[in-house]
Amino acid sequence: MKLENLKAPAPNQKTRKRLGRGEGSGLGQQSGKGHKGQRAISGYNHKIGFEGGQMPLQRRIPKYGFKNPFRVDYKGINLDTIQTYVNEGKLTTTITVADLVKAGLVNKKDKVKLLGRGEISKAVNVHVHGFSKKAETKVTSAGGSVTVVEGSNS
Repeated sequence: MKLENLKAPAPNQKTRKRLGRGEGSGLGQQSGKGHKGQRAISGYNHKIGFEGGQMPLQRRIPKYGFKNPFRVDYKGINLDTIQTYVNEGKLTTTITVADLVKAGLVNKKDKVKLLGRGEISKAVNVHVHGFSKKAETKVTSAGGSVTVVEGSNS
């Protein structure tokens, strides 16, 4: 195979419109632009969303809600997930955020919150950025503990 033998795939082999090349081409005379008007003039350019002076759609529809720029997003980890990873040997009885990153459950920059879905049978000590009350009661009843990592907003 050589560079001169390469050929584009079939959808990319469309020929361009050749405007203003005579009546027989079907795109002669006004070159598909109709008669007169703003859009027929050369150099015409419009703003995105411009509707000819009509109130544009993005200004007609109502705006809802409020986006809080200071919102803290947590990555939720449930107890049943922790239990399966402990059973498989991917997590030990002391679990930190670094251990969860190493196990592939969260990313390095994620804030982690422990959630209460599922059951946990082993006594584990979990150090995360936040936890739900249900998760805390389940972990403590199994003989473990839950602590909040420094620098968190919970």
